[in-house]
Amino acid sequence: MNTAAHPAPAAGKDSRIDWARIRADFPLLARRVHGKPLVYLDSANTSQKPACVIEAVDRFYREHNANVSRAVHQLGSESTALYEGARNKLAAFLGAHRNEIVLTSGTTQAINLVAYSYALPRLKAGDAILVTTMEHHANIVPWQLVCERTGAHLKVAPITESGELIVEQFVEALGDDVRLACVTHVSNVLGTVNPVKELARECRRRGIPLLIDGSQAAPHLPLDIAAIGCDFYAITGHKMCGPTGTGALWAKREHLEAMPPFLGGGEMIREVKFSGTTFADPPHKFEAGTPNIAGFAGLGAAVEYLQGIGMAGIAVRERELLEYATHALEGVPGLRILGTAPGKAAVISFLIDGVHAHDLATLLDQEGIALRSGHHCAHPLMQFYGVPATCRASLAFWNTFEEIDALVAAIARVRKLLA
Repeated sequence: MNTAAHPAPAAGKDSRIDWARIRADFPLLARRVHGKPLVYLDSANTSQKPACVIEAVDRFYREHNANVSRAVHQLGSESTALYEGARNKLAAFLGAHRNEIVLTSGTTQAINLVAYSYALPRLKAGDAILVTTMEHHANIVPWQLVCERTGAHLKVAPITESGELIVEQFVEALGDDVRLACVTHVSNVLGTVNPVKELARECRRRGIPLLIDGSQAAPHLPLDIAAIGCDFYAITGHKMCGPTGTGALWAKREHLEAMPPFLGGGEMIREVKFSGTTFADPPHKFEAGTPNIAGFAGLGAAVEYLQGIGMAGIAVRERELLEYATHALEGVPGLRILGTAPGKAAVISFLIDGVHAHDLATLLDQEGIALRSGHHCAHPLMQFYGVPATCRASLAFWNTFEEIDALVAAIARVRKLLA
């Protein structure tokens, strides 16, 4: 590749951020794979973890390990403080109140909580839930399951060939039969950033609650739940530098108070008698059993880490990386990018003529390039484009322009092998 044709910005729009120093915070990025320097381009699947997050998890088990809310001893108090501290940090990160934050294992559990505690009791035959063509399976399958149990059905809002939601048709679909609308904030396949404020406004006008899958937005964009104006917002910790098995559901207080518990057990109760149970106030009535306490200690550290950099600065950095990578990949003969919506996030799904996505990803792995191939948990979207799979390079703020050059050079070598 002729890098002079697409020069990297010298220092980004915010020269105060030392991206090389920040990259050094991620120990795994120093690995070699198959004898080559690792180029990690799979952040949409899971992000790498900075040392401060790894250390927070390690420190929990070394110094604080005890269950939450079940002891008056010092370790129990410390453990509870870390767990509830993560809730406080997530609330600040989202611009919400702490009592509106339910801690979950991730977006999938968060959406299932809404499906079974909010939607299921309200749906009846003939009702509808509106989704879009670009949704992740986690924002499709739970709705199908509750529809099967109630006689309700899914309505699907279409997208354009470039991967943009056709907003007018989404709004037209918000008929009297729709009881809930669900949309991804950022597509995990296309990188499309949906106009969630506009969608929320149209839903409010019709009295229809809106759930937003924020898995791919929370790691990359500044968020303000109040400004968005939705009813539910779900996030996943492991995509935003936190440990796996962590995440959260934000919901309007009125919904949380009206929703019955999804799971029953310890710590989600006020009093249990054989004649009946009185549940704790939300959000704790949705947090039965022992949670991933160490994971939330790590997620709290991850939120602090991201806020220390600044989400606005992260968004600028990733936009620069995306522009550079898009120009570079567009110069590869026979390469087709799926998802070209303006203002998209740093996700590039692509195909190369005559090369299966899995074969390409397998050979790129031998070059030290870690990217994702497959349907990306978005079968309906693959069907829309008429392809079984794509390769997906998903960038994060710790990536470099040199890594993008390495990807393009590796693709050229692989194409020669497959020619």
